[in-house]
Amino acid sequence: MKILVTGGAGFIGSAVCRLLVGETGDQVVNVDKLTYAGTLTSVAEVSDSPDYVFVQADITDRAAIQAIFETHKPDAVLHLAAESHVDRSIVGAGPFIDTNIVGTYVMLDSALDYWRGLSGEAKDAFRFVHVSTDEVYGSLGAEGLFHETTPYAPTSPYSSSKAAADHLALAWFHTYGLPVLVSNCSNNYGPYHFPEKLIPLMILNGLDRKALPVYGDGANIRDWLFVEDHARALRTILESGRPGEKYNVGGRNERSNLQVVHTICDLLDELAPSAEGSHRDLITFVADRPGHDRRYAIDATKLETELGWRARETFETGIRKTVEWYLARADWWGPLREAYDGRRLGLLAKAG
Repeated sequence: MKILVTGGAGFIGSAVCRLLVGETGDQVVNVDKLTYAGTLTSVAEVSDSPDYVFVQADITDRAAIQAIFETHKPDAVLHLAAESHVDRSIVGAGPFIDTNIVGTYVMLDSALDYWRGLSGEAKDAFRFVHVSTDEVYGSLGAEGLFHETTPYAPTSPYSSSKAAADHLALAWFHTYGLPVLVSNCSNNYGPYHFPEKLIPLMILNGLDRKALPVYGDGANIRDWLFVEDHARALRTILESGRPGEKYNVGGRNERSNLQVVHTICDLLDELAPSAEGSHRDLITFVADRPGHDRRYAIDATKLETELGWRARETFETGIRKTVEWYLARADWWGPLREAYDGRRLGLLAKAG
């Protein structure tokens, strides 16, 4: 297949591009705006392939997106382009509204125009996979899991913008017949993750012997998914999923934030020991994120039973691979670390 991947220079998108070009034999048209979190170094290993093309474009630019469809004539779309960092959405929601809502609308409507012009097998086989997050479901209590039928209850500007995009995507299926599928994933981690996110931030701060900031009491729980497992899930959904359906993607790896940080510290103690002491000594509890959801947990049964996908990595195997990758790839994260030094984001200005 020739697949149009939006956001292919980002964390999850680049993993998708590397999988498709490097392992499945698909052709990829990578469309990315190259914001602060997108870098072509993340797709360097496939950039010379004849099956890979990069186009720098903003998904809110309808003329640019329509031209990409007309020029490259994709068989499918994997729509991952999004602003994704909750802390940034708290202090500046505008880009999240523009990219995640307006950009998704432009992608859907441009795909609809293109799809209507297809015929025969090409029209029947076309798919549009909208990639979303479990954060649209809100916060769980101590028990239970998110299912595909769980009501939406987003709490942050980020999750609200993704919820709106999900509804648009399914509306384009129900109203216009565009063969759309929606995936909702748990927290991703792995190589090529921009260092503002928890796991890479903890690894790099630990290497620098800087404080390891843990929000609140550190008991907030997330279900962790290795990014390469997620990339395989998206290819499976694209190939075998049913239009109009939602598929939850999770690794069945619930961990509290503090457990995650402890695991990283212990791996750093083993793989990059410091004469100054254990990396756990660097843990510092800081003011919690406003509106911080307490627990997320995905039920991926539908994806596992209907489409046959399984996560290959446990949290233990995946986090070790991740730490080892960051220890070996300062050439990738070094320039990004200079641009983003790990400072705290998402704090609200005090009143008065």
